Amino acid sequence: MNIPKEIVNVIKIINDSGFEAYIVGGCVRDSLMKKTPEDWDLATNATPEKIQQIFKKNGFDSFYENNFGTVGVLLSKKERTYSDVVEITTYRTEGVYRDKRRPENVKWAKTIEEDLSRRDFTVNAIAVKIEKGKNIFIDPFDGKKDLDKKIIRAVGDPTQRFEEDALRIFRAIRFAGTLGFEIEKETLKSIKKNGAWILDISSERIRDEFIKMIMSKNAYEGINLLNSTGILKHILPEIVAGCGVSQNKHHIYDCYEHNLLALKYAAKKNFNFHVRMAALLHDVAKPKCKRGEGPDATFYNHEIVGAKMTKNILERLKFSKKDIDKITLLVRYHLFYYNVGEVSESSIRRLVRQVGIENMDDLLNLRMCDRIGSGVPKAEPYKLRHLKYIIEKTSKDPISVKKLKIKGQDVIDILKIEPGPKVGWILNILLGQILQDPKRNNTRYLKKQIKELSKLSDKDLLEMDKKAKKDILKIETKSDEMTKKKYWIT
Repeated sequence: MNIPKEIVNVIKIINDSGFEAYIVGGCVRDSLMKKTPEDWDLATNATPEKIQQIFKKNGFDSFYENNFGTVGVLLSKKERTYSDVVEITTYRTEGVYRDKRRPENVKWAKTIEEDLSRRDFTVNAIAVKIEKGKNIFIDPFDGKKDLDKKIIRAVGDPTQRFEEDALRIFRAIRFAGTLGFEIEKETLKSIKKNGAWILDISSERIRDEFIKMIMSKNAYEGINLLNSTGILKHILPEIVAGCGVSQNKHHIYDCYEHNLLALKYAAKKNFNFHVRMAALLHDVAKPKCKRGEGPDATFYNHEIVGAKMTKNILERLKFSKKDIDKITLLVRYHLFYYNVGEVSESSIRRLVRQVGIENMDDLLNLRMCDRIGSGVPKAEPYKLRHLKYIIEKTSKDPISVKKLKIKGQDVIDILKIEPGPKVGWILNILLGQILQDPKRNNTRYLKKQIKELSKLSDKDLLEMDKKAKKDILKIETKSDEMTKKKYWIT
């Protein structure tokens, strides 16, 4: 185990004060799987009050703001390598659970074995102590063996573990799905029997577990396992409703499998959370909107109905308004139509205005997920690359005299002339100059040039205007060629 130096130091401080200290939980599991832990947690036989006294004596600040014996010790910037806080929890056993969420009371335990016996799964019930520079494993429930066999097994009686905290039902599935493990027979049996207990858990806790599942590389496997164990119907019944609902000639999978395969591709490409959730939910309304059967079945307005359903789902799971708005937007516009030569640039500009240029990459990524989920082998055909080109082209500010730091009225006022072609000639000439040297685009320089240009004849100004327009066209053409090359457009 590659244990951070600050963890070793914290353990030494506790040991030097006459108390035990063990590394526990997910960090041990992850280390044994050759993964880098996100957090490092410690367990000790020192009470919370004693932990605070010990670290105050050694110059550390700490805080204790819970009823579960967990003290947070603040590390100095010099000592931090992974986090600014180390959480240390007193050995404990837990009292009776009344709400399948939290114990009515917590009692301090005497040994690490007692503390490990209250944990959820054997792979999370392994402790490590550092003794004379060596790592000594405490593994009373054979968690290391289950890790080797890739098994998720409840500690002790699985029904009792799930009754204590029903979220463990979801966690068992998440661990199995995202790690590629199997759920042990009796643990799986209890999950299927008691799955409805998940309804007693707050939406916020379910949401947080769901996010972890969605963001794993095995998101597809995790959602499928939720469904096969009967848990998904309690969380996302709208997705389960797509099981067995056939589509049309544009799809080879039913609605459920199509949504999951879209998510699978999003995870494979490591797309962000918004794209992954939109991929899972983009066709959520198809079962409701389906008309007819066979290759010509239709799903009119499913993107509009789907956006409303997505909003309701995400509100039910207590997602933030920002996330809800973004994901709902992607679902609403995932069905945009584009064919090279058929859709005008003005239509693309309208789509960009509706979706927002900042969301276009996510919308295009969602479109790729949709195509792969349909069974189409090519993720990004020519027309999708062409669309990216048009979006970038239409999103660029046009090269025009509006870029100048002066206006036509400035030319009129400085030269004391009436509006006319001469004003336009001078502005075009100035635009050509600043394109050659952008530093010239300042009011002082431009006003000086207006006076200099006024000394020339109309014939000379007209010739200079024509040359400036040609130079501008060359720059626009070159820019367009580079954009085309970027997207392999010919």
